[in-house]
Amino acid sequence: MKERGMREHGGNLDLAQQRFGGRAEDWIDLSTGINRLPYPVGVVSARAWSALPPRAEIEALHQAAQHAYRTRAPIVAMGGAQAVIQLLPQLASPGRARILAPTYNEYAGVLSAAGWEVQEVGQLDGLAGADLAIVVNPNNPDGRCHSPKDLLALLPRVGRLVIDESFADADPQLSLAPEADRPGLLVLRSFGKFYGLAGLRLGFAIGHAADVAKLMAASGPWPVSGAAIAIGSRALRDDAWAEATSERLARDCIRLDEMARALGWRIVGGASLFRLYETPDAFAVQETLARAHIWSRVFAKEPTWLRLGLPGSEAEWARLADALAR
Repeated sequence: MKERGMREHGGNLDLAQQRFGGRAEDWIDLSTGINRLPYPVGVVSARAWSALPPRAEIEALHQAAQHAYRTRAPIVAMGGAQAVIQLLPQLASPGRARILAPTYNEYAGVLSAAGWEVQEVGQLDGLAGADLAIVVNPNNPDGRCHSPKDLLALLPRVGRLVIDESFADADPQLSLAPEADRPGLLVLRSFGKFYGLAGLRLGFAIGHAADVAKLMAASGPWPVSGAAIAIGSRALRDDAWAEATSERLARDCIRLDEMARALGWRIVGGASLFRLYETPDAFAVQETLARAHIWSRVFAKEPTWLRLGLPGSEAEWARLADALAR
């Protein structure tokens, strides 16, 4: 049973274990959009674990993120993109928020709890007139994308525009990070998904100096751990790894789509780290996969939708193929 106050998410592997057994390490968790072949962590110094991170190292992380996201705009590191979402209500007094939906459900919940009037709309034009407009690009769960040109055209028509680019790493041409120093524009990036290190809890807000300063003040003097700084600074400057990973993910998306087509599923959409399919009964498919200790994502409001992350190793691909063959 879902805990009180918890919204529907992937990554709820504990619930799968309660029903279908097995240890966490027995499972292939494809219910999230987290890279199953993570960045190699390497050696992390003892000091990174034992000492408070100095400001200079936090700034070095910011510079590495600016390099990876191809921007010179002000940036602040936080404990995942979710940490930024939690602080969004502090950027302005409560007003009218509009969210391009369906999408990641934390935005509506956080803003409603902070006294904002929240409306979900189905098209970009529906965001016009909002004090706060939110677009996830590429969208989660359907992968819908919008061009930077179309998003920038919306900027003068809203009070503040938040673009969540948590799944944009493999599609840098979609990113508004290079334009994020414009007043009223805030871009969110997640480190953990593309780099496969969600447990590190690292993300970034990129935007106009005034907004970034507010977020920095609200997050306190040590917003991320020394280990996150050390690993994040190294990974965000590893252009060769990022390029090779983007190429692999593109191939793997095609591979998974072909498996789905062979089953007669319709491809609804997806991004570089997950795919969304229409099946006759997504809950039945989820149960079949779960009996093979493979966890997937279903949606109460869309009972035919099944979302799958991409397997990592060849052994994981083989297990998925075998489970689907049943």
